[in-house]
Amino acid sequence: MNLQLDEARRIFSGAPFITSLGCQLDQLDAGVCHSHIILEDMHQQQDGYVHAGVQATLADHSAGTAAVTLIDKGQRVLTAEFKINLLRAAKGQQLICRSSVLKPGRVLIIAESEIYTLQADSSLILVAKATVTLAVINN
Repeated sequence: MNLQLDEARRIFSGAPFITSLGCQLDQLDAGVCHSHIILEDMHQQQDGYVHAGVQATLADHSAGTAAVTLIDKGQRVLTAEFKINLLRAAKGQQLICRSSVLKPGRVLIIAESEIYTLQADSSLILVAKATVTLAVINN
């Protein structure tokens, strides 16, 4: 791993929009990022389900953080493209994201995020899956 995990942690929590959503980092390893959001009313759309934008944001940011653990100092990643499949309506106590790098590269990194909802009985339900393409840029 080329970039310090502390730097990746700083990057995860350094985005004001991410902080305002309540995104929290749970686990960080080379090419892996686990995160969550404790769900509140502000995360819902008009019918009481978790807004697709909240799910997409958590998937994208966590995938980017997983990618950051594999790049060199002086580099950053920017999302070039992402696709999210919303598999079912999301409702629960927490939104949990598990992201991992599928293909590291010098120019592009491909990562995947799985989004789950944590239910009152502690079960997890897979609600979305995203594929994220990240461009590696030099500062």
